[in-house]
Amino acid sequence: MITSAPVKRDAGKTGDGIRSAIETSAETVRSLLGRLDAIERACGIVVGALKNGNKVLAAGNGGSAAEALHMAEELIGRFRLDRRALPAVSLAADPTAITCIANDFGYDQVFARQVEGLGKPGDVLVLFSTSGKSRNLALALEQARRGGLKTVSFLGKGGGPMAGLSDAEVIVEAPQTERIQEAHQVLMHIVLDAVERAFPPEAAG
Repeated sequence: MITSAPVKRDAGKTGDGIRSAIETSAETVRSLLGRLDAIERACGIVVGALKNGNKVLAAGNGGSAAEALHMAEELIGRFRLDRRALPAVSLAADPTAITCIANDFGYDQVFARQVEGLGKPGDVLVLFSTSGKSRNLALALEQARRGGLKTVSFLGKGGGPMAGLSDAEVIVEAPQTERIQEAHQVLMHIVLDAVERAFPPEAAG
């Protein structure tokens, strides 16, 4: 019987890649310490909207759509505490709405149309974009401003065309999209923690 020799893996190179990914991710998250004022402002806007009886709309594309879904489900459900449900909608969640709008108005309008239909003055639109270049998010931002919504953007790579257009924004400076997404998840969890401190279980009712 002829057997093939086992394939030798270069453990050193594999280990180096893993170490580099972990170190780069940790460095990217640590860089958020330089954005504390912006993070606090973002937390304040989201908490303030919910305290006033308004809702959160969240949007993003691709992996950032997953962040929008994650944020909405944690508000409707819970992050850590058994407090009352809070109103939140992910604009990336409904494939019938997305495909209808994309088919009839173009993909650039998939979020703006939902902001127009669902958003009310005092609500807050939270956007996730690793580049700030997504036209559909920029148009949603414009619609939010016209509709009297507050806006929070979590961006990356300098913020792109969306930089400077929101009431609060946090730009993660990292070249790799995946590192930016990881930092965005940390930011989202920080916002959720601020929300749950503002809505403790004993306030449920």
